[in-house]
Amino acid sequence: MLLERQTQLQQMDALLADATAGRGRVVVLSGEAGAGKTALAEAFASRLDDGLGVLRSACEDLSIPDPLGPLYDLARDARWEPPRAIEDRQVHRLPLFSEALEVFEAKGPCLLVIEDLHWADDATLDFVRFLGRRIANTHILLLVTARTDRSEGQMRVRRALGEIPAGNIQRIDVPLLSERAVLSLAAAAERDGDAIYRASAGNAFFVTELLAAEGDGALPASVRDAVLARAERLSPGARSMLDAVSVFPRRADAWALSGLCGIAAAGQLAECVANGLLEDMGDAYAFRHEIARTAIEMALTPSQRRAYNERALTALRENPDVAKARLVHHAVEAQNIEAVRELAPVAAREASRVGAHRDAVGYYEVALRHADVLPTEERAELYEGHAFECHLIGRVDAAIEAQGQARQLRQALGDRIKEGDALRCLSRFAYLLGDRAAADRFGAQAVELLETAPDSAELAMAYSNLSQLAMLAERLDETLVFGGKAVELAERLNRPDILCHALNNVGAAGQWLDFAKGRRDLARSLGLALTGNFQEHAARAFTNCACVEMNRFNLNEAAAFLDRGIGYCVENDLATWRDYMRGVQAQLLLRLGHWDDAAAMAHEVVDDEATTPLVRYPSLVALARLRIRRGDPSAEPVLDEMKLFLDKGMELQRLVPFAAVMAELAWLGEGDRDEALRLIALAESLAPTRAVFGELAIWRQLLSPDSDPGDIDGMAEPHRLQLAGDWRDAAALWADMDAPFERALALLMGDEAARRAALDIFEALGARPVAQHVRGLMRQSGLIHIARGPRQATRANQAGLTQRQMEVLQLIERGFSNKKIAAHMAISPKTVDHHVSAVLEKLEAVSRGEAAAAARASGLV
Repeated sequence: MLLERQTQLQQMDALLADATAGRGRVVVLSGEAGAGKTALAEAFASRLDDGLGVLRSACEDLSIPDPLGPLYDLARDARWEPPRAIEDRQVHRLPLFSEALEVFEAKGPCLLVIEDLHWADDATLDFVRFLGRRIANTHILLLVTARTDRSEGQMRVRRALGEIPAGNIQRIDVPLLSERAVLSLAAAAERDGDAIYRASAGNAFFVTELLAAEGDGALPASVRDAVLARAERLSPGARSMLDAVSVFPRRADAWALSGLCGIAAAGQLAECVANGLLEDMGDAYAFRHEIARTAIEMALTPSQRRAYNERALTALRENPDVAKARLVHHAVEAQNIEAVRELAPVAAREASRVGAHRDAVGYYEVALRHADVLPTEERAELYEGHAFECHLIGRVDAAIEAQGQARQLRQALGDRIKEGDALRCLSRFAYLLGDRAAADRFGAQAVELLETAPDSAELAMAYSNLSQLAMLAERLDETLVFGGKAVELAERLNRPDILCHALNNVGAAGQWLDFAKGRRDLARSLGLALTGNFQEHAARAFTNCACVEMNRFNLNEAAAFLDRGIGYCVENDLATWRDYMRGVQAQLLLRLGHWDDAAAMAHEVVDDEATTPLVRYPSLVALARLRIRRGDPSAEPVLDEMKLFLDKGMELQRLVPFAAVMAELAWLGEGDRDEALRLIALAESLAPTRAVFGELAIWRQLLSPDSDPGDIDGMAEPHRLQLAGDWRDAAALWADMDAPFERALALLMGDEAARRAALDIFEALGARPVAQHVRGLMRQSGLIHIARGPRQATRANQAGLTQRQMEVLQLIERGFSNKKIAAHMAISPKTVDHHVSAVLEKLEAVSRGEAAAAARASGLV
């Protein structure tokens, strides 16, 4: 009997009707373990008309998930014969996802079910994201179930679902049963409903177990006790069978159980089914809930668990179609070290091929724990694989440690080429951590060693690495020299991946020498990367294409590259490059005047403690500028973190934004003017062309109006015009780009009307310190009747906000999370929760975003 679920069923019926009409959706059933998510999904599926297809899958609680396991389940249900390449896990993911979407859509209106998404691998989460972004124009309803705990798996699910457009996803809570519902169920079974409700708190699965427990005696104290009590009623043979099934996450294939338990298996399984402990699924057997399976499995002694898992591993290995992830799980649980050594590296490579890089890291870690007796060559390969996968998911410290181990092993083998390649990788990883000196040292050592061996792809890549390091430091001639060597050797060795990498460096540097050629080289690099599925190279090409367009103020083109690039990284689990581009996107949003969106985007990166220093930098730049312009005192720690990059190695691309930020502080009277001018002069001395120096030349002019701007040829047009004194055309160009802050700075050079217009722009943006400074400049020049700005105190009193609530509101408007507000104001998170609730109530807002919008509209912020 399904009680108190009519509202949820009606919601799903409406969503299915939309899907049938061609408006597909993702529906997420969420609730605590045992709340009844599966029962609700089953009830919904059973109500569907025969003309509607239902394809089912589920994630398994394996030690490391099976990459794309649910997608293969759906494919089997759809009777889709995947190409052999897919079965071998050798296909590119995006074509696979696209073909799967076509197959499912061809079924007509259909329901896809993926249960227990909290156990999903990253590749499966990427498939859900992929489908969620494209589902609106399909006849598909994707139903997923997920727990609401605070596990790492649930947090990854939350992030994945958060990247699906809001209009394409519907979340439905599956609450615990009410006391009234439990009393009704208990009355039908002639049991003590009050006692059952007190024990279960309305957890649907626990209620079911308690109702099925023996009628006499005290109620079991937990779900585990209830399940074990029922299991004790079985015959010894059936109980042994139940124990054997419990080591199979999710379901145990009938053929595997026959091989594991022999001819008596059928009768023993039938007894387990008859007693309500297992469900017969035709070709497999499964516990009615994962809670029950875990209860039985946890009751096994360690030796029993090892023995049952060893027997399961033996049975499953008879079938070549069984996923390596399942085999590794049982090998680990059986403590079969030989099997782990054999299977884990294979599973790692399979996971990497489909882009499940986090899972690949897990398999490499399992393999390395037992690699001590392997030959040196094999251990080196494992460390190299582990290092590469770690750096793709942002665990750069771990990547450096693993790559260092690989280098030592290669050195012991006397393998100059592989040791040189390890040095080149260490160079790259050190750079990602912001250690420029170490990156240069490792990079030079790699080339020096590899040049003593015959020409190789490793040498070509080492040349390209030095070219990249030179490009990042704006050493243009050096970039082209090493890049040219890399291109020549890569073409001779027919290595499009290295050619792609080298062209990226040459193209990015070429923007300052021959913009059209630089663009062509970058376009060719991106094309090679996408065609060859060189994922990291593609992500880097998207990033540099966007940055090149940003540097020339082609903002629409930059936005297009960032949208494509971030989407590509999300779909391919490239967290490092995704977050770097989000920082660049935050800077673009800042320039376009979308300050709240910029703050939210930057905080997504900076608030993640796992983000590497280098990846954080673009977001730090955006946050520093925002906080200075809004008068936020928390700008200082952001500036301190930015300065660390200059301490570790001076790069112009880091120095220019830092110098600009320090100049803006000095202009506002809040920083050291002489230090700001020193940084500007240092950047000018390092700039390879005047084009790089345009923004800093503007700030120098603002700090020192009588200074000579120097050679302005080659600078971006609005900078050149502004420095030449043509403020009208400069402001017009900034207006055409929708860059309000820069437009206002240009207008400050103009007449009275222009300066008053600039003040209005700063006020509208919420740049309070800037507006206050501009008022002072206007008074010094003799202007009168200058607007005083919004009377916040008066408006706050009218809204009924206390001073403390106003402070909270200002931080909400700036994109701060409750946790960040608590840290900023030095109060407890619980106190912040109370303040936020009060602010929302007084502003009659239902969300933080609505409160921020109302505050801006009323002049409160």
